[in-house]
Amino acid sequence: MAEVATAAVRYPEAARGLLRDTIIAAVDRLARSRGWAATTMSQVAETAGVSRQTVYNEFGSRQALVEAYVTREIENLVGEVEDAVRANADDPGLAVQVAFGLFLKLASDEPVIRIIVADAEDGSLMRLLTNLGCSVADDRIARLIVEVWPQVGRPDAEPVADSLVRLAISHSIAPTSDTETTTRNVTRLVRPLIAEVLGLD
Repeated sequence: MAEVATAAVRYPEAARGLLRDTIIAAVDRLARSRGWAATTMSQVAETAGVSRQTVYNEFGSRQALVEAYVTREIENLVGEVEDAVRANADDPGLAVQVAFGLFLKLASDEPVIRIIVADAEDGSLMRLLTNLGCSVADDRIARLIVEVWPQVGRPDAEPVADSLVRLAISHSIAPTSDTETTTRNVTRLVRPLIAEVLGLD
């Protein structure tokens, strides 16, 4: 009986997660085909196979919906970066180089980045990506630095994370060179800071 009760509690959470994923997937399809500015809540609802009121009930507003979409994509990118850093933890400089290059490569193929660049004239999505990117990624990268290199305190990890995140977002939105060159230049720029924070010679 206890197992049945537990399953009954979990089902609504699973159903809500599926609903949110379905709606956000609809946003992704529509935004890629017509841009976010031309995408309406009614179209999102129709594409997701739910009512317009269901979309509003779940997200509250069009702004909250696009924020959820952008946040999901940022979190996916950061997850890949975290794996790359952990895999190269014994060489901090290499870890930064591999992770930064991976982020730029993934971002170049990331639909949400292309959508934001395409909607650059409006500027609202660009600001949204920058603000959400910093708020989501800064904390996760700072925590990652402390986790992988325990000798680094949070006060030192935070400015390093902030600098790397801002550089990554800037170069992903407005690349000035190919991924390899940008990664090499950024790594040369931040390597002394990384060495100082980690107490390396």
